[in-house]
Amino acid sequence: MIGRLNHVAIAVRDMAAAVAVYRDTLGGEVSEKVAQPDHGVSTVFVVLPNTKIELLEPLGTNSPIAKFLERNADGGIHHICYEVDDIIAARDRLKAAGARVLGDGEPKIGAHGKPVLFLHPKDFCGTLVELEQA
Repeated sequence: MIGRLNHVAIAVRDMAAAVAVYRDTLGGEVSEKVAQPDHGVSTVFVVLPNTKIELLEPLGTNSPIAKFLERNADGGIHHICYEVDDIIAARDRLKAAGARVLGDGEPKIGAHGKPVLFLHPKDFCGTLVELEQA
């Protein structure tokens, strides 16, 4: 059901400092910072030959990333994102198997302009999983 790894998301307190690490220290190709107000974050993508790293910075105090950073002061891996061919079919199959879809269960438009869903980390080995329509 899951396809290729789309990205690994890392929560950061200071986007400029994180961009410097990935661009200047590691030599990565880094996108512009984009506010994603519907998700409460700003994002930057680091493009790799086989996937992407998504840097997430809180956008306001109610951001889910702000809450994550309260528990993880240094930041860290927030979620992993897999592509699926049919997000509705994937959601229905996962729910039938007992997996919990976060929010209202309806896909939202993600940072790449495609439908996404998040799955409860307790159902996936302690990892928050994002599914993105391929």
